[in-house]
Amino acid sequence: MKIQTKKAKFRQPLYLESGRLLEPWEIVYETYGKLNEDKSNVILITHALSGSHHAAGKYSDEDKKPGWWDDLIGDGKAVDTTKFFVISTNVIGSCFGSTSPLHPISPGSEEKYRLKFPVVTIKDMVKAQKILLDSLGIQRLKAIIGGSMGGMQALRFAVEYPGFAKDIIPLATTHKTRAAVIAVNTIMKDSILADPNFKNGNYDPIEITKNGLKGLEVARMMGFLGYLNPKTFDKKFGREYVKTDGMFELFGRFQVESYLEYNGANFPKWFDPLSYIYILKAISLFDLSRGYISLSEALLNVKDNLHLISFKGDTLFFPEEMSEIKKTMDELGKFCNYFEIDSNYGHDSFLVEVDKFENIIVDILKK
Repeated sequence: MKIQTKKAKFRQPLYLESGRLLEPWEIVYETYGKLNEDKSNVILITHALSGSHHAAGKYSDEDKKPGWWDDLIGDGKAVDTTKFFVISTNVIGSCFGSTSPLHPISPGSEEKYRLKFPVVTIKDMVKAQKILLDSLGIQRLKAIIGGSMGGMQALRFAVEYPGFAKDIIPLATTHKTRAAVIAVNTIMKDSILADPNFKNGNYDPIEITKNGLKGLEVARMMGFLGYLNPKTFDKKFGREYVKTDGMFELFGRFQVESYLEYNGANFPKWFDPLSYIYILKAISLFDLSRGYISLSEALLNVKDNLHLISFKGDTLFFPEEMSEIKKTMDELGKFCNYFEIDSNYGHDSFLVEVDKFENIIVDILKK
């Protein structure tokens, strides 16, 4: 599979939903496969909170892990890169090369945006991607596929740019972020802000990468409570204790504690705390009906074939949240498929249980 990583730079302003703008701005993206002559085989992949443009494959044999959706994307896989030209972008605000809080506040300046960076919404992320695709001469997509926050982007594409894609495939997502998720996002944000080493956003990124940031570690640990179903925690860890820890030592740990601590401690090595705060804000703000009278009026715009995939064990974005979209589309007399995957794994099923839904995607892309 041919992988190319590129950065597109734009001098024209990116006008944001807040009324602020980014000028200039840039977006990193990765492509897989080969673009056909009439540019009709393009599939856009949209990523979740901590994802990036690197969705599939390895850059070299030395890489420990492939891209985050490697089980789905590649030669001969469900999103077959021998047939399709796949584009995966890094959203504005993220920390993998696209314009973010750690970018210079103006060209040539040593001052970085940090907490002066404007609030970016899902709509803004999608707008930036649309500008990128326009610059590449891509006038229509075969499909847009994304899970979680990536599913939010896919839905926003369907509403804001009707008819731009033949098929829209959101997985494990919602049409609006509910209060319970906003509450967890707030706790994660506050744990970062309360860490004295965060320094009100004026930290040294190299120090954070080297020494970690406890507030970000705790935020990541909190996040895992939404990514895995309680039954998955029971299955993976039960009440097992770390064998080298004494049960009656105050800081002795259950296996689940060790797991959370390990993942939390590693997170600051590769993800930036400011980007985490800004993307959490974008997720909390997400409401597909914002700017419209209702969800029904928003979905009235949709001209693409909408295929919704939810997971029974998802306790972050419950299946009924996606079934509300299906119900509204049916009431409008619009085409919409709805698939509820039998799974107890949790929200991250869209990443780790590809075998349970890949045939659905194969069938959609064949039609």
